[in-house]
Amino acid sequence: MAIEYALLTWVHLISASIWVGGSLFLGVVLAPILRKMSMPIEERLEFMIKVGKKFNKIALPSLIILIGTGLYQSHLVLNKQEILFDTTYGQILVVKILLVIALIITFVIHVRTFNNNTERKIVAKEMTDKQLQKLNKKGMILGEVTVTLSIIILLLAAMLDVGI
Repeated sequence: MAIEYALLTWVHLISASIWVGGSLFLGVVLAPILRKMSMPIEERLEFMIKVGKKFNKIALPSLIILIGTGLYQSHLVLNKQEILFDTTYGQILVVKILLVIALIITFVIHVRTFNNNTERKIVAKEMTDKQLQKLNKKGMILGEVTVTLSIIILLLAAMLDVGI
């Protein structure tokens, strides 16, 4: 049983590394570099959309694996309400689950905002400067929320791992 748990934890950690590492790279490294570049906002947004779509090809499966392995690892706690609500471990797990739900909602909003239609409008120059600025700001906020939630979820996972 120990080897199965170790493998499950390893898959969970690899998926978390992909999700959080990629999100941090996009939000903390790539976005600030693009902001300082002199290229037009349309080109920056178009580039970020292309990078985001490429990242989502590994990020979405990683997120699904994270959720699946996380639920499996916590299934015993989730089946016992007295543990879930009457212990610190259970309460931290509930908060973590709620933050994961918030993360999923944020991710869905992000993907729906920066979809193919948005990219087409940017490329075709069908958006005003004000719309582009608003879209850029929304992307930055969604990215910051994603990174923040991901980091907090990692902290909660560490707390659960040590049995707090």
